[in-house]
Amino acid sequence: MALTPLNALNGFLAVARRRSFAGAAKDLGVSTSALSQSVRQLEARLGVALLARTSRSVALTDAGQRLLQNAGPAVDQALDALKTATANPGEVNGRVRITVPRAAVQLIVAGLLPGFVERYPKVEIEVYVDDRFVDIVAEGYDAGIRLVEAIDRDMIQVRLLGECRLVVAGAPSYLKRRGIPEKPEDLLQHDCICMRWTKGAEPWAWELERGRRNYRVPVRGPVTTNDTGLMRTLGVEGVGLIYTIERLVADEIVRGRLRVVLEPYLPTVPGLFLYFPSRAQISPAFRAFLDFARDATTPKRKSAKR
Repeated sequence: MALTPLNALNGFLAVARRRSFAGAAKDLGVSTSALSQSVRQLEARLGVALLARTSRSVALTDAGQRLLQNAGPAVDQALDALKTATANPGEVNGRVRITVPRAAVQLIVAGLLPGFVERYPKVEIEVYVDDRFVDIVAEGYDAGIRLVEAIDRDMIQVRLLGECRLVVAGAPSYLKRRGIPEKPEDLLQHDCICMRWTKGAEPWAWELERGRRNYRVPVRGPVTTNDTGLMRTLGVEGVGLIYTIERLVADEIVRGRLRVVLEPYLPTVPGLFLYFPSRAQISPAFRAFLDFARDATTPKRKSAKR
């Protein structure tokens, strides 16, 4: 079999990651029709279908999934190597792709990127916001940011945000209307703004604790969403109780727009971590991002008094 053109392979990888020909074509700077033809020629060369196309969506076949997982990291490294070859001595360039939940955008990413871009102007950062659990290897990401319980144990983890308390909170108007829950099971009688990360999955149960006892409450309510910003807004407007990282609603709590309830039962989680495969070959661009993120988020030790 003749050597498969790398341009066609790169085009397939872009479509596979975007799940969209139009989006991938825009990223690559080519027309949608040209990209579609290129992928079809690659499929014909390989003798297998890589993508299942409908008028509204693009999905990977089993062969396409294997090709994405096996070839994606190698192609990314090759492209980064080409960029590095043209860099000036000491200059870092390349691309870094990370997946982050919405909470991390506000708590970490938005504050981190301006300084990083200023220091490394030749590095391209792609940030994909997604609250679902993402297989970063299969989907071609360099790294992700998640709560530690969502990270596979074989990943290297770098803490970017310290311990966080999870709170149950409601607007004063809601609590006046429906009363204040005193124990976890009381939540079953309340309207709660539910979170569902993936379509078809059960809404996220609210996890509480007191001493050695843990509670997992399957709350229900008038609205289910996967957007933490909408959840916060609905909580402030008195639609129902919300369950979230305290730092995300700190301003609303200070201003009295939200009131924390169930204080004795609120749990603490270790924080948010940057994670990446332990066997990954780290590119210079990702190494620069990793070092910058670690330095920027590590509390600086106070100088000892003399």
